[in-house]
Amino acid sequence: MDLVIQSLPFVTKGLAITLQVSGLVVVLSLLAGVILGVALTYGPLPIRLLVRGYSDIIRGIPVLILIFAVYYGLPALKVNLSNLTAAVAALTMFTTAQVIETTRGAIQSIHHGQMEAGKAIGLGFGQRLLYVIFPQALRRFLPPWINSVTDAVKGSALVSLVGVVDLMLAIQQVIGRVYEPMPLYLLGAAIYFAINYSLSSLSRRLEQHFAYIRE
Repeated sequence: MDLVIQSLPFVTKGLAITLQVSGLVVVLSLLAGVILGVALTYGPLPIRLLVRGYSDIIRGIPVLILIFAVYYGLPALKVNLSNLTAAVAALTMFTTAQVIETTRGAIQSIHHGQMEAGKAIGLGFGQRLLYVIFPQALRRFLPPWINSVTDAVKGSALVSLVGVVDLMLAIQQVIGRVYEPMPLYLLGAAIYFAINYSLSSLSRRLEQHFAYIRE
């Protein structure tokens, strides 16, 4: 226990980086994923093909390889990124592909007659999305999106492999000094579990909230 307490200041700094990486990935992938998901559902054929190709290819690549490809590959193209920026970019690319599919599935679960009804009362395309489709699709969007968020948090542990001092690398550095891995790995596991359990609990509460509003 003393070892865990003594290592907390350093581990806390790593946790702050993990939360920073995860937060950036979640926000950026949500914005990009929803926009591209709408494009995949309603866009012209060339756009749909491009988005479909991106989603299928990126989801088929392991996250670790994607991180290495961005971190080591872009400098070969004369694009130099910091290890933190490269890690965030790679994780955002992967999570965006997941959000694209989540958005498409949520939208397509709403009967197409809802769009036609909105059009019949004079709503434009954007208004139909904002006021008719999105509110209904939100309940179907939230559970798989929260799963993507928890995957992003867990995937953030991989950024330590390109030198980002996140929670995982901070724990490994402490272990390298004290040579007592088990208590510190248990501490890391407990922190990741607490974050993801909190996210899952939030997801359930949001689902209940929207179900109550609908009723």
